[in-house]
Amino acid sequence: MKRCACIDTLYTELPFEERFAAAKKDGFESVEFWDWRIRDLKKVRAAAEAAGIAISGFNGDNDFSLVDPEQEAAYLDALKASLEAAQAVGAETVTIHSNALGDGGIVVNHYDELSDTVKLCSMYRTLTESVKLAEQYKIRMNLEALNIKVDHVGNFLQTTQMAAEITRLIGSPYLMVLFDAYHMQYNEGALCYNLEKYIDQIGHIHVADCPGRHEPGTGEICYHNVYETLKRLGYKYRVGYELFPETDTKTAVAAIMQD
Repeated sequence: MKRCACIDTLYTELPFEERFAAAKKDGFESVEFWDWRIRDLKKVRAAAEAAGIAISGFNGDNDFSLVDPEQEAAYLDALKASLEAAQAVGAETVTIHSNALGDGGIVVNHYDELSDTVKLCSMYRTLTESVKLAEQYKIRMNLEALNIKVDHVGNFLQTTQMAAEITRLIGSPYLMVLFDAYHMQYNEGALCYNLEKYIDQIGHIHVADCPGRHEPGTGEICYHNVYETLKRLGYKYRVGYELFPETDTKTAVAAIMQD
């Protein structure tokens, strides 16, 4: 597997630019992080190149929502800036969500005044326009569903099925699904079943155990079975470890590298 370290949750004991080399030394193929806007992009690229590690991507939307038809223009402008940032650091992807997320991942607006029909149609329309930008910049977007029970109450996109059906309908290689096993264990379970059913649309995977969002082996998910399913299905993209170490990074990395 192509293992990717989220350096906003792992290696946090180190200064940010030192985390690239630490991840490479531990055997990760690539890194990802959250908000590019708070980083010095020249230093980020230099650190990655010096370490000899790829940058998988970062969040591409942040302040705006796909489900709000009045935010379509602002969403596309923000996405364009993120795609340009991805090009600047040599990242291959950006992660996108249905709703704007604030500090700590809090869903900024639940849009209770909008029907599910309006939200879904707005998301489809804005994604269709977003794909045109992604194809222009040749940066893939990964659409992520989030759990609504613990971390992201009020988020509209909640299931693998909805995410995969939208990406299938749009039909661009520059729009795929980010399958976050931690989030989906809360929302839907049946992780291996959903991987098998929607693997053709999955372009990135996030790993963290549930509950707790720590390394594999600390919760209820049988990641050995998840990994074996991915191998059997011929999954070729990255597996990102977006998790908070239960004790420290060294212990978490040892657990990550077991499978």
